[in-house]
Amino acid sequence: MYRFLKTPRWWGINVFVLLAIPFCVFMGTWQLGKFEDRVDSHREAEERPAASSVAAAPLDTLLPVDKETSGRPAEARGRYGEQFLVPDRALDGRTGSYVLTLLRTDGGRSLPVVRGWLPEGAKAPAPPTGEVTAVGALQASETLGTKGVRTAGGLPEGQLGMISAASLVNVVPEDVYDAWITLADSPAGLTPVPAAAAEGTGLDAKAFQNLGYTAEWFVFAGFVLFMWFRLVRREAEASRDEALGL
Repeated sequence: MYRFLKTPRWWGINVFVLLAIPFCVFMGTWQLGKFEDRVDSHREAEERPAASSVAAAPLDTLLPVDKETSGRPAEARGRYGEQFLVPDRALDGRTGSYVLTLLRTDGGRSLPVVRGWLPEGAKAPAPPTGEVTAVGALQASETLGTKGVRTAGGLPEGQLGMISAASLVNVVPEDVYDAWITLADSPAGLTPVPAAAAEGTGLDAKAFQNLGYTAEWFVFAGFVLFMWFRLVRREAEASRDEALGL
């Protein structure tokens, strides 16, 4: 009754099943591994000493920004130059702008410094004059996927949609660090902008998306096996009925 399994058609079905099930299991395991990596990174980030208890280190010693250095206190010395507003940034349920000022360091490159958050309609205070030492939490350059980034364009002069060297390369003549800092102590009229967690260390929707994909791949493996058994049973019943003349 099961001799049909030796036909070319069923050879193709069987080979497909034998390849599809291990592939689905492999992909599900890989997605589960990605989720576990995010959980481990989140745990390590929570176990790190608070940024306030860590002494500030020279900026260049913390670059490039990674999971270990993101959020670490960094210091740079120089003179403040051009100032920009980064609009449509939310803080404590209110919408306003980040006040971003470029710090021209002694090394000749400029460091974007977010001096604080400004409510809508308020005027940004002028940056200090003369040589200053800026100390703040180190952050990686923003990307198109960063929350709050504005990509529509059409911003007036003096405003930026994204804090990154790429967004500043055509705005200022000097080289810009591929990083930025947010001051812990903002001047009067501004609210300090808290440092964001390093990308890939938080249990956000993307992390749980990996867990959802894990379940989907294992469901696919079970579905392939279920459909194979169903097709075999249907074919066996048809062969039996044919043998009985039904």
